Amino acid sequence: MFIQTEQTPNPATLKFIPDHPVLAEGTRYYGSIEDAETSPLAKRLFGFEEVTAVFLSTDFISITQTGTDWDDLKSLLLGAVMDHYTSGLPVVEAEAEANDDEDDDDIVRQIKDILNEKVRPAVARDGGDIVFHSFEEGIIYLHMQGACSGCPSSSMTLKHGIENLMKFYIPEVLEVRQIEA
Repeated sequence: MFIQTEQTPNPATLKFIPDHPVLAEGTRYYGSIEDAETSPLAKRLFGFEEVTAVFLSTDFISITQTGTDWDDLKSLLLGAVMDHYTSGLPVVEAEAEANDDEDDDDIVRQIKDILNEKVRPAVARDGGDIVFHSFEEGIIYLHMQGACSGCPSSSMTLKHGIENLMKFYIPEVLEVRQIEA
């Protein structure tokens, strides 16, 4: 098995790209070992005390740690990912997926479409994701995950990139704010 690594704009997060699929679809974010109950891979990675978050996507894993020195930890994490894939355990155990999109109004559907088509692919290249939380009184609330969470440039991306994009396509949008999970 071969695993590439890439730096992200967040120095505390490193992107691991295995030559095997990570998830069949979607993303998963784990901010603690307690959150990782449904992911044997994330639980294994949280076995390292420096690991503070694990983000899984279809083709990469972003791991956030307490510091910015990756020299020793990177090798250990590469070994843990390889061990996981050879163990035969699933990356994520089967879980029921709820589809709450059916109740969305037109503006929320437009917001989600723009996020899915224009924003999420761009931030995925940097090892992160941006997830819709809510739309209230003209304000879009988004949750930043993976390398985007805690990234020094995330607030600029949110305000100057995503907010301007949303205002351009959806006049009802007044502002975009980040929420913490």
